[in-house]
Amino acid sequence: MPVYHAVIVIFLEFFAWGLLTAPTLVVLHETFPKHTFLMNGLIQGVKGLLSFLSAPLIGALSDVWGRKSFLLLTVFFTCAPIPLMKISPWWYFAVISVSGVFAVTFSVVFAYVADITQEHERSMAYGLVSATFAASLVTSPAIGAYLGRVYGDGLVVVLASAIAMLDICFILVAVPESLPEKMRPASWGAPISWEQADPFASLRKVGQDSTVLLICITVFLSYLPEAGQYSSFFLYLRQIMGFSPESVAAFIAVLGLLSIVAQTVVLSLLMRSIGNKNTILLGLGFQILQLAWYGFGSEPWMMWAAGALAAMSSITFPAISALVSRTAEPDQQGVGQGMVTGIRGLCNGLGPALYGFIFYIFHVELDTLKVSFDSQDTSSKMTRHSIIPGPPFLFGACSVLLALLVALFIPEQPHLGLRPGSWKKHSSPHGHPHSLRPPGEAKEPLLQDSNV
Repeated sequence: MPVYHAVIVIFLEFFAWGLLTAPTLVVLHETFPKHTFLMNGLIQGVKGLLSFLSAPLIGALSDVWGRKSFLLLTVFFTCAPIPLMKISPWWYFAVISVSGVFAVTFSVVFAYVADITQEHERSMAYGLVSATFAASLVTSPAIGAYLGRVYGDGLVVVLASAIAMLDICFILVAVPESLPEKMRPASWGAPISWEQADPFASLRKVGQDSTVLLICITVFLSYLPEAGQYSSFFLYLRQIMGFSPESVAAFIAVLGLLSIVAQTVVLSLLMRSIGNKNTILLGLGFQILQLAWYGFGSEPWMMWAAGALAAMSSITFPAISALVSRTAEPDQQGVGQGMVTGIRGLCNGLGPALYGFIFYIFHVELDTLKVSFDSQDTSSKMTRHSIIPGPPFLFGACSVLLALLVALFIPEQPHLGLRPGSWKKHSSPHGHPHSLRPPGEAKEPLLQDSNV
């Protein structure tokens, strides 16, 4: 069964959101003219926390009832806010926040891929899915910006809505079920306990397995700054670094192309040559350099150079997903991926608010969107008032450095506490002593969600 079904689902969903990159920046500022960045962080923070709270049940149910129905559910609700942008901006941002309840597409997609690939194929397959996300953003922001300038944002919203509907129809008509029938319970009435729906259950149990604990700490420390970065970075480029809308679209395109190469060709070579663990360590190293450069950078060319490092750092997540998939039981892939991506869901709630708070305490206000970006004095004006243009990025670099130190202790051949005696058989009389439930969303960065 080919992986292209998952690739098409991801591409269409995030191509639709990519079209709205430029219009969303404008609507965000017009709706919240003061403290734009803080409101941005609040909206995405609520979305991330809702994703964290709801995803355990979705992940567990997809392991029981199959992936297709949950792909349909997550894509529908993730894209539901799109038509509301022109109808009512307030409802648009409100529904974005609430859509976090089902915004766990990547978690279900990675479990889908694990169902249909052999173990030795998974790192490449995960890299392909992650690269597809990057590919969806290569051209869509530029296309959306151009169509908005020539024909108005209304056409962009209609086009994005149509692409989202196409994605839903594709899942209904073309996507086959990936979970083998023999791995599902005899009936849809199989019990799903409240413990499985508890988003904090896996957090309480990670300490019972040292490898699980190390992986979860690594994911938390590395994705907390990444979630904050994705929620604010393109707004930061516009308002602090003086990028024009066209430059922002070009930056996303170049970063997307480099990420595609990194997550396919480079990832495959690294996994074969230096192994899974060392690939994760290398990705974290690139992330440290990237965030430090963003933090100290005061010129546009520095942002471009750091973007190349950001593309290389994108190998970390598919490498971690491959590490988890190699150790999880075949019918526990949804739970296994959810364990890692659940931590990321929590970060999606904490990261944007944290970045907004750090910008605020350093008096970097992102509420000057109407400044003329044709002039070149915006970034120099900011750097005269701040020695460090991007304080949150330096905090992020320190956080990822801690993640790198923790990842050094992850064993080369881990065995996670996802065992056959757990809830997957629905027959253990003692509950779920070793299973880990998916409490969050995979790499569904805020830039994917819309608010870049």
